[in-house]
Amino acid sequence: MPLTKRTAVSAGGLVIRAVGGRPEIVVGRRRRERDGYVWSLPKGTPEEGETREETALREVREESGLEVRILSYFAAISYSFVRTGERIEKTVHYYLMEQVGGSFDAYDQEFEELRWVPMDEAVALLDFQTESALVQRAYDALTLT
Repeated sequence: MPLTKRTAVSAGGLVIRAVGGRPEIVVGRRRRERDGYVWSLPKGTPEEGETREETALREVREESGLEVRILSYFAAISYSFVRTGERIEKTVHYYLMEQVGGSFDAYDQEFEELRWVPMDEAVALLDFQTESALVQRAYDALTLT
């Protein structure tokens, strides 16, 4: 039986700060049934009528507990996966963000653990190659300026 296909769009954030001149980024660890735990970036699906920016801000707030502001649009990543007989072609739009309030204590428990990680270490820690490559590009851009 052939797979049905659909597209999906999400938005999220590269929440970055500098500590001692070294850029750090927020990453979260969540449980997945098929492969244990994965480290990933905060992101999620738009609610009815939301812009991509509104989705990114809400999802980062919900998943991390941090209040953030968007500095700029950064990039989109695309990938596909199969779930329940359906191939989903997904695009996730990411924004560079900075924390303006909140704390990890106020997150929605979608992640089991959240932490600030030096960006160069996050490249190796993240489980999805598309996110790892995205963080590497952001790290390269930040360290060249």
